[in-house]
Amino acid sequence: MTQIALPRSADITNPRACANGNGHAYTNGHANGHLNGNGNSIADHSVDENVFLFVPNLIGYARVILAGVALYEMPTHPKACTVAYGISCLLDAVDGQAARALGQSSKFGAVLDMVTDRCTTACLLCYLASAYPKWALLFQFLISLDFASHYIHMYSASAEAILLFLKLTRRSLVTGSSSHKQITEDVSWILAKYYTDKTTLFLFCFFNELFFVCLYLNAFVSTPIAAGGLFGRLTWPLLGALISFPWCFGKQIISAVQFWKASKILCGIDLYERQRAREAKAAAKILESHAEVIVEEEPLIKQ
Repeated sequence: MTQIALPRSADITNPRACANGNGHAYTNGHANGHLNGNGNSIADHSVDENVFLFVPNLIGYARVILAGVALYEMPTHPKACTVAYGISCLLDAVDGQAARALGQSSKFGAVLDMVTDRCTTACLLCYLASAYPKWALLFQFLISLDFASHYIHMYSASAEAILLFLKLTRRSLVTGSSSHKQITEDVSWILAKYYTDKTTLFLFCFFNELFFVCLYLNAFVSTPIAAGGLFGRLTWPLLGALISFPWCFGKQIISAVQFWKASKILCGIDLYERQRAREAKAAAKILESHAEVIVEEEPLIKQ
């Protein structure tokens, strides 16, 4: 993403300070270049970009459309639903590569990607709750865990970034890393492996979705693999669910660990801010006492 240096007087909350209503970024010489002795801009790096039309974001829109098609077909057309849902999920691995290859990474694209993942999976789990009413409570718990772990992780990451930006500490208060994305094994070997190894990340996400899709297809398939014996009641979708279940279970453990680690970060920040508030209050009392002493001594000095 192109970095845009704004003048000190610019209001970053004002859309016109960094982009127009269509998402186009624009700058001038004062914003992008330093002034030389004659008052002229040394360098002008003004650009005209539309973040909404970045290739990774276009892929994200395609994912949203495919997810909508899958949800529309979900109650009555399992094959069409599975194809649309599967392509939408597989494109999740493409948009990130496109963003890195084209240099078009953006905060909007990252949020769009995460929101699409969360909403799509949640809608599928809602359908599974109706298809398997005895397990409805479990599916509701999985939806809650997925949303909660990702939300608190993003919130804690933002809070930690603020502390790092203000240079209140050179290392994270709780995790001990200079960035919330640099997770080391001494913090959590599970999260370290999950976030740093792209193959591991892809496999967990792929089989997690595959497990839910297999449960969805199993609601429509009643023909067993074999007429009798061990596979007498086992369907192909159920077999796929059994194979992918360990990965899905591991994914839920990762979400729980992520929730716990993010909670520790927030609590660490709370403790730090409370300590700073106590120090500021103590300093204010000391200044107040010194002021009183000065006021008392002034008449003596005059005498």
